[in-house]
Amino acid sequence: MLHKFVSLKVCTFLAVFLFSFPASAAETLDIAPDVDLMPWWGWPIVLFFFCFVLGIIAPLAGVGGGVLYVPLVSGFFPFHLDFVRGAGLLVAMAGALAAAPGLLRRNLANLKLALPTALIASTCSVAGAFLGLSLPVYIMQILLGLTILGVSILLLVSKNVERPQLGKQDALGAAFGIGGTYTEESTGEHVEWWTHRTGLGFIMFVGIGFLAGMFGLGAGWANVPVLNMIMGVPLKVTTATSNFLLSMTDTSAAWVYFNKGCVIPLIAIPSIGGLMLGAKIGAHILPRVKPRSIRYIVIAVLFFAGVRALVKGLTM
Repeated sequence: MLHKFVSLKVCTFLAVFLFSFPASAAETLDIAPDVDLMPWWGWPIVLFFFCFVLGIIAPLAGVGGGVLYVPLVSGFFPFHLDFVRGAGLLVAMAGALAAAPGLLRRNLANLKLALPTALIASTCSVAGAFLGLSLPVYIMQILLGLTILGVSILLLVSKNVERPQLGKQDALGAAFGIGGTYTEESTGEHVEWWTHRTGLGFIMFVGIGFLAGMFGLGAGWANVPVLNMIMGVPLKVTTATSNFLLSMTDTSAAWVYFNKGCVIPLIAIPSIGGLMLGAKIGAHILPRVKPRSIRYIVIAVLFFAGVRALVKGLTM
């Protein structure tokens, strides 16, 4: 029932903004005269194909589309950063919603783990969204550059563990009843799991939610390391629960951007369509490629995008 409620909530959100097309598309895209080298309708077409390529790459590299979308689109397209961040939240949310119901039915996404962390992250994402929209653009560009550089380093050094070996569950995790079992499909084995350092994990989700709302990055890049390496959740449960978390955390922050007029269909629709179509192709390619090499390429691209955002902010 909960996944149906979440889907209904987001479908209502999308239905509302589909009727909010701007009166002047060129002004909304914030295209400067010196870079307006094509008709206004050309930019959404280019954005669609750009996001299509991102959608293919993202699953191969094991990262969410949002963390690639915001730094690359803000760095290489003549769109205002606020519009890119608003669309970035929808991009991350769309991919999560496509996967979340199936993960819940297979008992991989865990509600007792997702609900308290989602409450913390969602609340903080709203605060982050308000702060991000109140700061000057050049400061946001500098902070975005520093954050993306940090994400690229985190992706480089993080070593996820398939099944962390834990001792006794901590008191906070036991009080919330966080734990469960899932079936390892490759062996048919029933795997039991629980958490430790639950309090530290909850504290980390304060920062995760804040950054997700502030920069529109989604939060899959941070959810997985915290759940897996700090709280000791098995990797399959971690990735599944992270998808479910995104569908709630990003929805909360996206309402703030929508209310401020920073979510427009002209950017959001081609972005979501391109990424979701590309992700389907990327999922089919995944078994036939070496994800590690693709992952290193994506880390290098993120590092370059972070440097570009930092330089752009410093030269404004």
